[in-house]
Amino acid sequence: MMVETLTFGCRLNTVEADVMRAHAEPHAEGDLVIVNTCAVTEEAGRQARKAIRKLARARPEARIVVTGCGAQVETDLYAAMPEVARLVGNDAKAHAETWRSVAPERVVVDDIMAVRTAAPTRLTALTRHTRAFVPVQNGCDHRCTFCVIPFGRGNSRSVMLANVVDQVRRLVDHGGREVVLTGIDLTAYGRDFLDAPSSLGRLVQAILLAVPDLARLRLSSIDSVEADAALMDALASEARLMPHLHLSLQAGDDLVLKRMKRRHGRDDAIRFCAEVRRLRPDIVFGADLIAGFPTETEAQFTRSLDLVAECGLTHLHVFPYSARPDTPAARMPPVPGNVIRARAARLREAGAAALAAHLAGQVGHTHRVLTERGGIGRTEAFTPVRLANEVPAGEFRDVTIAGHDGTALIAA
Repeated sequence: MMVETLTFGCRLNTVEADVMRAHAEPHAEGDLVIVNTCAVTEEAGRQARKAIRKLARARPEARIVVTGCGAQVETDLYAAMPEVARLVGNDAKAHAETWRSVAPERVVVDDIMAVRTAAPTRLTALTRHTRAFVPVQNGCDHRCTFCVIPFGRGNSRSVMLANVVDQVRRLVDHGGREVVLTGIDLTAYGRDFLDAPSSLGRLVQAILLAVPDLARLRLSSIDSVEADAALMDALASEARLMPHLHLSLQAGDDLVLKRMKRRHGRDDAIRFCAEVRRLRPDIVFGADLIAGFPTETEAQFTRSLDLVAECGLTHLHVFPYSARPDTPAARMPPVPGNVIRARAARLREAGAAALAAHLAGQVGHTHRVLTERGGIGRTEAFTPVRLANEVPAGEFRDVTIAGHDGTALIAA
């Protein structure tokens, strides 16, 4: 009996795959492949369905169960695929009973908007990863015009603080050195606790206080305009909270941001980065940016391009705009595809130049890295370092930087 997972999309999907595998392995009957789909773009759905068909041809004996945001928001498309033995929605996939036996229902997709709680994870092993991802929040209350994910994940809901602390402590007790807090809208953490509202910053402070043996704590992508005072205090004062933030910026022009229905303006982003840099001079920023959003002019795109330097961004995730059916943005006047691709290429070039400059500035410095598989490690700022010798994963090493190759540092 074997359980495999094939995961598309976000970090939350990655850790949920580990949870599903742990639930399914004691009860699997024959070979089971769980495909955890993404729906952030239309292309993500196409790639997932292509992979399912390829998998069915290569592994005709395997039972394929499909879950994730694709299963939730494009249920009919996946249900029509003969290769799919069972379809499981985003809420049901988190529950152990879903995986205990072969249920009679082929499609188990409930109303995600009716879900009001976030299930805590109970993993202890790091499985395939050097760092452990701990989901603390799920869903999103915002309605960005390009995004379908709230309809795949439901409304924002948070894992109780005590449960998060317990999960982090369990991972550290089993050898974990680095933990990453993750969620769909991470900075919304705790707002749904009506009796005692909390915040991401308070959660960070509670973890660092309660788990003193945790060496490194990281955050996945955050919405900078929602960063609370306690989070800013933690960045300024807590050395174990790593100096790396990935920001959901999306664009650098105010009108485009308004049409996206984002909650920040250009000046908000620049001001936030300057303030964090003042509090934590060694901070390194990454960011998500969308190229070619509907109606975007060349001048508006240039303001996104300029944001790389004005915010001091180092690690860019560039997304060529891809229309999602049934979203407001899909009804807006589109930018031609060739223009979208050209603008995405220019953003990536700017990102590559910013990264190269950052890497060059580290040559000659000594960094403490946490080793990973494949002969690399990560600095506190999450910069990859190619190590001179193969070392076991999960160890801290002090290394001096001899050079870089444009994408990673090279240790002496």
